[in-house]
Amino acid sequence: GHIVRNWKVRWFVLLQDKLLYYKIEGGKKEPSPKGRILLDGCTITCPCLEYENRPLLIKLKTKTNTDYFLECCSREERDSWALDITGAIHAGHPVQVQELHRMKNSFKLLENISLHHIVERMCDSSTGIKLTRNLQQGNRYKETFTGSAVVDWLISNSFAVSRFEAVTLASMLMEENFIKPVGSRSTEATRYSDLSEQFLDDSTALYMFAESSKKNISSKEELQLNISELSGTIVKQGFLVKQGHKRKNWKVRRFVLRADPAFLHYYDPTKEENRPVGGFSLRGCLVSALEDNGVPAGVKGNVQGNLFKIITKNDIHYYIQASSKAERAQWIEAIKPLT
Repeated sequence: GHIVRNWKVRWFVLLQDKLLYYKIEGGKKEPSPKGRILLDGCTITCPCLEYENRPLLIKLKTKTNTDYFLECCSREERDSWALDITGAIHAGHPVQVQELHRMKNSFKLLENISLHHIVERMCDSSTGIKLTRNLQQGNRYKETFTGSAVVDWLISNSFAVSRFEAVTLASMLMEENFIKPVGSRSTEATRYSDLSEQFLDDSTALYMFAESSKKNISSKEELQLNISELSGTIVKQGFLVKQGHKRKNWKVRRFVLRADPAFLHYYDPTKEENRPVGGFSLRGCLVSALEDNGVPAGVKGNVQGNLFKIITKNDIHYYIQASSKAERAQWIEAIKPLT
């Protein structure tokens, strides 16, 4: 409410240029609207984290600087309303509407992303993620946050533009031991789910900062770089998941594919410096997709789906996972001509 700042249930109707809201009496909406929000010149914030105990908010600011806070019943409903309202705001600009729908399902993380910077922002006492006590299965956990709260925070702070993208980023934070799962819901997902489903966008899955999140993690992998390796033209780059050679664990790495000379390097996204932690020449390599039915030979852990393999001319096997079949095909098509 604008005068008395209380919260009341209203029935909303979205039109092309305005959002109407009605009072509900006896389970039915009244015939005339109680009020309206003109969408011309509006800005929308979703998720809106201004109210700590109300995580399902949409904020609308009109061009006359009036703020409206709308609370939904679920994250799915909130995100659906936000997308449709945003589409109505930009209804006169069809290109922008198409871009909004593309962003909803986008997967394009920032190229120079720093996980250290994200964690520093998350730990900030005023603007960071809110820590709460939680009781789960008889265990009391201090200073925890939920998976869905992490996703909301990453989107709200412009580290991601879609929930899928935010989950991928949160998975990177967990893989690199900045955050860790606590409680049965999130730890079971880590043990038994596919790699892409180990971090849960869920309000019952609990996480907390790991001790190492406040320390600089130094990589054990060392690489003697030849300057000529990094002189080639960048053909393709992006985030993929790679199996380690020694511990056989899986970690998110930023891959950069170069031509003339043809090299594939991978970078640790937790590092501030722009220095590869590994790489190899593509001359004489073999690259192929792996079957999606079951865990292929050579792959450790419960990891399957969207995998491909690169075998170097020295018979070193690299196992890599993409986020989708389409992305896997794009990487294979980009690598093959350089082998």
